[in-house]
Amino acid sequence: MRKNSIKNTRINMEVQRELSEIIRLEIKDPRIHPMTTVVSAQVTPDLKYCKAYISVLGDEEAGKATIEGLKSAEGYIRRELARRVNLRNTPEIKFILDQSIEYGVNMSKLIDEVTKDIRD
Repeated sequence: MRKNSIKNTRINMEVQRELSEIIRLEIKDPRIHPMTTVVSAQVTPDLKYCKAYISVLGDEEAGKATIEGLKSAEGYIRRELARRVNLRNTPEIKFILDQSIEYGVNMSKLIDEVTKDIRD
């Protein structure tokens, strides 16, 4: 199976949706921020590993605490994922803090400030 095949894309989307639901509804760890989003999930073609990109609406410390909480709950998340998604192998999940949304909001603020200065 090629990396960008339709099957792999479908698996990525299904894993992303299920991870999002598991994190939002099932995990009760206080370290995990309530505004946590699974931005994307990339499962390798052999279904052994998965990189889950997580975005947290909050400060940097909340993001780090959320990643710590997710890493400690990784076994539970993987077991739930195996129960919900019928795959040959259940991938080993690596959680990565994604700051692209935060970066985009910051850039948007900077652009608004510059355009406001030009108008005035």
